[in-house]
Amino acid sequence: MNLTPKQLKILQLIRDSRVTHGYSPTMQELADALGISKVTVFEHVEALIRKGALTREANKARSLSICDNAIVPDEVQPMRFPLIGKIAAGYPIEKYEQSDQLNLEDFFGPRVGQKVGSFALQVDGDSMRDEGIMDGDYVIVERREIARNGERVVALLPNGETTLKTFYKEPDGRVRLQPANDAFDPIIVDDCRIQGVIIGVMRRY
Repeated sequence: MNLTPKQLKILQLIRDSRVTHGYSPTMQELADALGISKVTVFEHVEALIRKGALTREANKARSLSICDNAIVPDEVQPMRFPLIGKIAAGYPIEKYEQSDQLNLEDFFGPRVGQKVGSFALQVDGDSMRDEGIMDGDYVIVERREIARNGERVVALLPNGETTLKTFYKEPDGRVRLQPANDAFDPIIVDDCRIQGVIIGVMRRY
């Protein structure tokens, strides 16, 4: 895709907002963040939709989402993942707003690559400890909105809280978010929004 620097920044802002809050920013919020007019933001967003980088649900506010084939600029730096913040692996937390990067060279040296379209979160809690995901670990998350049964996901709950659990679609259509620690009960919801699927865990000793 032939995207301008402003359009790439818009993708990044939308990604961060959807992961942090569960919804995309408004046109005015994008304009304020970029220091440009709302009209100019609208033109950039329409261009991104035409180029196949963004989709939008008709007649629904805050519904912009990034297409699977679109590349957010900070997700393709060699050896570095955008570190969005923390993810609850205990009781859900309302949001995470930290902005940083996780450099794999600090952990493994210069030989490890990355999967395009991924970001990092730091685990906060021990509800997944029996699967080897401990408090303070870093998880690498592939950005996608669909998960299969048994995959560990970053899930946004209907009340706006986020959590790291194992995903199961129950026969009755509800979703079970299963912890891996007997001290925690499963979270059962009618539906949830998948923000990404865990593809790796890292720990510093």
